[in-house]
Amino acid sequence: MTNFAERVLTWYDQHGRKHLPWQHNPTPYRVWVSEIMLQQTQVATVIPYYQRFMASFPDLPMLAAASTDQVLKHWEGLGYYSRARNLHRCAQVIRDQYQGRFPTDRETVMSLPGIGRSTAGAMLSLALGQKQAILDGNVKRVLARYHAIDGYPGQSAVQQRLWQYAEQHLPDQRNAAYTQAMMDLGALLCTRSKPACLLCPLRDGCQAARQGNPHDYPGRKPARILPEKSRFALVLRNPAGEILLEQRPPTGIWGGLWSFPEFPDRQQALAALTAQHPVADLHELPLQVHPFSHYRLKLQPLLADLGMSETGIMEAGRQLWYKAGIEFGGGLSSAAQQLLKLLENH
Repeated sequence: MTNFAERVLTWYDQHGRKHLPWQHNPTPYRVWVSEIMLQQTQVATVIPYYQRFMASFPDLPMLAAASTDQVLKHWEGLGYYSRARNLHRCAQVIRDQYQGRFPTDRETVMSLPGIGRSTAGAMLSLALGQKQAILDGNVKRVLARYHAIDGYPGQSAVQQRLWQYAEQHLPDQRNAAYTQAMMDLGALLCTRSKPACLLCPLRDGCQAARQGNPHDYPGRKPARILPEKSRFALVLRNPAGEILLEQRPPTGIWGGLWSFPEFPDRQQALAALTAQHPVADLHELPLQVHPFSHYRLKLQPLLADLGMSETGIMEAGRQLWYKAGIEFGGGLSSAAQQLLKLLENH
């Protein structure tokens, strides 16, 4: 065992987190669900979602048999919905191609939907004790500071160096504890803005601490201005107060979630509206701005109060009439959640 790993494990035994929900009975299924949820999401946010998810889908066969609506409903508000769609699809692949049993070699696990090298390593280490490295955001920060690695971790050359060090420091024993310890170290001590260097077990060997500039590592992502896209959403309300919801395509932004009919410009939105519906009143609701990884979406909702009751509207996609304030069985887009709350409050 390296001196690095010894120090990390000694610290973990005294200060590490040992009572997280997925640490109890850490089967491959339970660990996998937690690792997918924890991608780009903090532990405190994930815990209640994880507990509700496991209560409804306690094992892989139940998740595989669930509907997309059921899975997305449990993911509602957690964001990055492609994770939920991949999780659902992955469960079905394991059920159909691997007799419901998780593969135990890294390359096969990485071939499954939504699972990359770090997630595969975490699953195999935490659930099965295999000697596997991980490289989530917390571990990247610890290693970048300890070895004073310049550059943004998203660059391939920088990431390759980080993987080399991640593999180099692996212990020969207690791999599950070491994996959790590295994540805890980054989350609890080696934090982004206020690293607690005086409490860190790696302080004596940390080059960034020695230089006095831990905030310089890891390197920042090169700044870029996100392009903007504009769309118009039709919020149709019938005399009964019901709102028309439309299920989005299974892929893309808000894939599989329920939202409102969208159009590239006002003219097309109004043309679709007036061609099919008698409108008693039409006005704009507050503009919504939704930041995504590659662009910012400016969504202008148009609230149309219809002059008569409607039962079937628009031809494309799955649609239904929904009464605001009533529990909805499917997953709602953030745009739909905001607008329904606005309508309910007013």
